[in-house]
Amino acid sequence: MMENSRKGVIHLIYYTADLHLGHVNVIRHCDRPFVSVEEMDETLIHNWNSRVHKNDTVYIVGDLFFRNRCPCESYLDELKGRKHLVIGNHDSSWMKKTNWPGYFESVNGLITMKDNGRLVTMCHYPMMTWPDSRHDSYMVFGHIHNSTSAGFWPLIRANPRMLNAGVDINGFVLVTLEEMIQNNERFKEAHPTTSGNEEEPEGEDL
Repeated sequence: MMENSRKGVIHLIYYTADLHLGHVNVIRHCDRPFVSVEEMDETLIHNWNSRVHKNDTVYIVGDLFFRNRCPCESYLDELKGRKHLVIGNHDSSWMKKTNWPGYFESVNGLITMKDNGRLVTMCHYPMMTWPDSRHDSYMVFGHIHNSTSAGFWPLIRANPRMLNAGVDINGFVLVTLEEMIQNNERFKEAHPTTSGNEEEPEGEDL
């Protein structure tokens, strides 16, 4: 949380990941509650802008778009906030076709920053160890959507400082760090580990 002392306005920090705006197949793959990609896009954009003010900070932890038919600029022009992109595996394709430097404050593969005094490392891919992981810092990631059947899940579930920023477990809204902590606690409690060793679902179609 950051305070603008000139106006006395508190600017918030929000996190999100794996929106996959414009991607039809993600609805089926992740069992999203939308009947069409148009409904999904409209809902995600509405949810974003209903929380974020123009000077709030937004960290997108990968996979903002995938296989979208509408130009990325048409989405980015609508999305409020000072946006920082942590590059995901599906971002390179749309970035090649988009004038993205005008829309993001920063673009990186990995970021470490402080949120209200708490150290946060962000990478699209879940990391079992990360900078300052021994000092009560958080690892914020995306990529796995709502998958809990692959071999990585027991490790992630057992670590309360590994936080999934993906929209699929955060109610399809952008969240603060505290909200993300609470959402991950509930999700992990509701999804105990299993004996399955399925591969993670993140493939070409997702």
